[in-house]
Amino acid sequence: MRFLPLPLLLLAQHTSASLLSPGQHPIQEPDTSSKSPLLELHKSLVKHESITGNEHNVAKYLVSYLKGKNFTVETQEVGPFQGSTKPRENIYAYIGKQRKTKVLVSSHIDTVPPFWPYERKGDEIWGRGSVDAKGSVATQIIAVEELLAADKLKEGDVSLLFVVGEEVGGDGMRKANDLGLTWDTAIFGEPTELKLASGHKGTMSFDIVAKGKAGHSGYPELGKSANAMLIPALNLLLNAKMPSSDKYGNSTLNIGKMEGGVAANVIAEDASAKVSIRLAAGTPADIKKIVLDTLLDADAELDVIFSGGGYGPIYIDSDVPGFETIVVNYGTDIPNLKGDHKRYLYGPGTILMAHSDHEHLEVKDLETAVKGYKTLIEYSLK
Repeated sequence: MRFLPLPLLLLAQHTSASLLSPGQHPIQEPDTSSKSPLLELHKSLVKHESITGNEHNVAKYLVSYLKGKNFTVETQEVGPFQGSTKPRENIYAYIGKQRKTKVLVSSHIDTVPPFWPYERKGDEIWGRGSVDAKGSVATQIIAVEELLAADKLKEGDVSLLFVVGEEVGGDGMRKANDLGLTWDTAIFGEPTELKLASGHKGTMSFDIVAKGKAGHSGYPELGKSANAMLIPALNLLLNAKMPSSDKYGNSTLNIGKMEGGVAANVIAEDASAKVSIRLAAGTPADIKKIVLDTLLDADAELDVIFSGGGYGPIYIDSDVPGFETIVVNYGTDIPNLKGDHKRYLYGPGTILMAHSDHEHLEVKDLETAVKGYKTLIEYSLK
């Protein structure tokens, strides 16, 4: 390799620049992210903080974007989240005037806390929601846009539904049932490693509350510790036999939050725990009986408060050729959308990155997901 002396190098640069016509600039490496509609849409979605209950701004952005692409867009008001006064809305979009379609493509626009800003690191895209589930939202939209551009969709074929609240109870998707619509097929977007999910575990949750008697810790015989009541009960549940299955493995129990007492030198008057179970078999009623029977062995009076809802393992269709399949342990909005329709679950990224401070995926994951969603949509319309 031969290098020019510095004076000649500067002369060469000056001569090269002087050959440019007025208004021209030296050639630079293209910024591929700014030229990719997919990456720009994904970036814009991730940049909008949308922790559950605060989805309004990203919803406004999506409404504007979809209208700009000539979709007919409806918004559906969803009730406030945990007493907040902030507006929240689902987004339903379709082609032309036909709001009833054969295929529904759907994902959620809310994320878990805390917010992590968008960041590009080479071929990796980091940020809260980059995987769960704005990667799905962006690739679903682009897939529909590309099919439209190729004249492979017509009015009445496909609609888009983006909902709030999936991460906390699914109130957005449950509200979507009030749209009064049915579909032949619903394609849901979640991180599935670009595989078709053939099912996911069920879920249920409950609180355990213990009530004791406060007093000075130096005289424990004068009080009754709620913590001492709660902790053995939780240990019993951790060792309880839960149902299992060949497809989904073992049911798992998670003690997500515990509270109790006010100080080290005060006998705890109150204690509580929030517990969730991922069901590999059986129904919430089966699990409820196991929980209550197990707690009979706890030498304490406890209140057990079961949350509303809950469901057993969910079967998901996975009959589309060309896809690997996967079974996932997390919950989705699939059981919250009522109706007799086929249902597919697919999306870019892995759930192992979601809900973390290192949530990210690769550009190629998004690009492959667009192709995957196009395949699922076209297969569903056959």
